Amino acid sequence: MQDNNAFTPAGLPVDAASAVLVGRAWRPDAAGPALVTVRGDDLVDLSAHAATLSELLDRPDLLNVARNAPGPTLGSVQVVLDNALATSPDPALPRLLAPCDLQAIKACGVTFAVSLLERVIEAQAGGSAARAHDLRQSLTATLGTDLSSIKPGSDVARRLKAEFVARGAWSPYLEVGLGPDAEVFTKAQPMSAVGFGDAVGLHPDSQWNNPEPEIVLAVNSRAEVVGATLGNDVNLRDIEGRSALLLGKAKDNNGSCAIGPFIRLFDGQFTLDTVRAAAVSLRIEGADDGFVLEGVSRMQEISRDPLELVRHACGPHHQYPDGFLLFLGTMFSPIQDRGAPGAGFTHHLGDVVTIASPALGALVNTVQRSDTIPPWTYGVGALLRHLRRQRLEP
Repeated sequence: MQDNNAFTPAGLPVDAASAVLVGRAWRPDAAGPALVTVRGDDLVDLSAHAATLSELLDRPDLLNVARNAPGPTLGSVQVVLDNALATSPDPALPRLLAPCDLQAIKACGVTFAVSLLERVIEAQAGGSAARAHDLRQSLTATLGTDLSSIKPGSDVARRLKAEFVARGAWSPYLEVGLGPDAEVFTKAQPMSAVGFGDAVGLHPDSQWNNPEPEIVLAVNSRAEVVGATLGNDVNLRDIEGRSALLLGKAKDNNGSCAIGPFIRLFDGQFTLDTVRAAAVSLRIEGADDGFVLEGVSRMQEISRDPLELVRHACGPHHQYPDGFLLFLGTMFSPIQDRGAPGAGFTHHLGDVVTIASPALGALVNTVQRSDTIPPWTYGVGALLRHLRRQRLEP
């Protein structure tokens, strides 16, 4: 993968012409979702070849179906993507949904040792952005910031953990960041993630929060990693910082998980090694203050290999008969002051968040409150009713 943050304005990979992309789109004419692929500039409906995306990713001939299976064209993918970002979108056009349906949505935390320090600071600050500034200066003066070479579970990691503990800076994040076991948690319920162009939601109780740009693996029911996409694991630093036991409230709210725009399937050109070498960029543009923040996460700095994280999530100890999507974690915890000196970063409503990687395209979302964006109403039951109607129609 190219080691830069270039992406096409439409949100597609830079090599979209050769990429094998699958996902989901809402069809207004059918009042329901469709499975889709991209061929040239055409968005093609693959719903005749699988009932769900979970089922499609299980097919042994997945690549052939995505590349060659017949289906109706729903229009220009460029037009669909542009419409999603328009001020007044055309409701008659299809719109992209998160590229998952029945799959569990799981996430890994503290997978980058370089972000471990921020997690410890977050917990020590008790959710206070103001206290975090002083703690950051104190801890980095003693321990430094270059933790990228540390392998979790190693003797070096155990000694570093002991240093944190000796300073009275123990945190549950130390165990998952430096210990042998990865943190794997449930990020969102099946069918609840939002897609390209949608608003992400912040819990109204949160005053200190940020996006988390991540690569997300698509894993089928046989625990095979078949592709990857982009995700925003929206993070409420104040709520999680008060207590790690508030992880559910901090992570799983209406609109707090964004995935997309498509899953890029692994083939001879795009592989897991592409993911291992990827750079994931983040751009935040403030709608009310002109604020701009940019950063890049490099997957080469991850502390645990993506396949190791998959093994922590599933195996003889845990199965996923509908497959799952797995967020791989982020090294990006923004600390750039947005207001008063030392106050750090937090979202403003209306922020535009762009998460991009050349081989995966760009995921674009705006930021609003979880209690003001459209409520999540279309779940698994609604999908099953839609599929039943489709089957009964002549």
